[in-house]
Amino acid sequence: MIVWVFRIIALVGTPIITYFQISKDIKGAFFGLCIGIALIGIEYMLENINLLSLMIGIVGAAIGLIMAKLMDYTVFQISNESLNIIWDQYTIVIKFALALLGMIIAVKKLPELDDLDRNILSLGKKYGKNMKILEISAIVDGRILDVCETKFITGSIITPRFIVQELHMLADSRDSISRAKGRRGLDILARLQESKDIPFKIIDREVDDIDDNSLKLIKIAKELGCSVITADFNINKLGSLENVPVLNINDLSTSLKPVVLPGEDMSIFTMKEGKEKDQGVGYLDDGTMVVLEDGRQHIGKKVNVIVQSILQTSQGRIIFTRVKNGKFNNK
Repeated sequence: MIVWVFRIIALVGTPIITYFQISKDIKGAFFGLCIGIALIGIEYMLENINLLSLMIGIVGAAIGLIMAKLMDYTVFQISNESLNIIWDQYTIVIKFALALLGMIIAVKKLPELDDLDRNILSLGKKYGKNMKILEISAIVDGRILDVCETKFITGSIITPRFIVQELHMLADSRDSISRAKGRRGLDILARLQESKDIPFKIIDREVDDIDDNSLKLIKIAKELGCSVITADFNINKLGSLENVPVLNINDLSTSLKPVVLPGEDMSIFTMKEGKEKDQGVGYLDDGTMVVLEDGRQHIGKKVNVIVQSILQTSQGRIIFTRVKNGKFNNK
């Protein structure tokens, strides 16, 4: 309906104004009709009009009127009598046209606000500030905050607003585990925003033709030319298919585990009994289980041991050791 109102005003109002203000003949009316048709042609390019677009349109119309006033002031300062006469004759038409054009341009350019983030971030990338886009599993995981504090990640980190909305949905979930994950994720984002170690930004970017948030994230990362930080193995596969670099926190954690070879010496605190007879069990700082042969008698003590073998399981590594020369450390 609003479209037809606009078209009627443009087709009827403009010729009436030009007829009475410019020339009271067919030429004046025809001139106004041409202006109205041109304005309708610009309006026809608009696809949808919603509340936000209307508000932006009003702001654009106000800016158009302000520009018309500035032009009025400029003409007045020139102090040319013939120019003033001509300007007075056309001033209403100019103000009317600038107000409508300001509204149309503002509404038309509204969707490009999302591209503003892309352009700014791409400019940052051009000058060496590498971008990373944060996926929801990495946010909920929480270790990304520690990684950022170590300053191993350079550049800036971004995350789309639909990821934040998904965290809000999790935080409001009836399931206690999902609710805890959502709240932890929101807390991590809040701490990232407060952090001075690395720039963090939430971008208003959406992919309308895709429903799955993971696919949306991969597409945005591909468009912006940035890498994805995740803790989800499936994102690695999606990234490989779309040629998007993926940084998996779990891969980083695995690569940082200390390398232990058979025959090496190490000290371990024996915490508890093992499954087999006389076995003791301890743990490295990264959580790797260490099994001590004949270590039951050393429970509660720090023992010097020699690595015998290493077993890689689906849960992680298990290191099998024996007490070195039957000695242990009471420290």
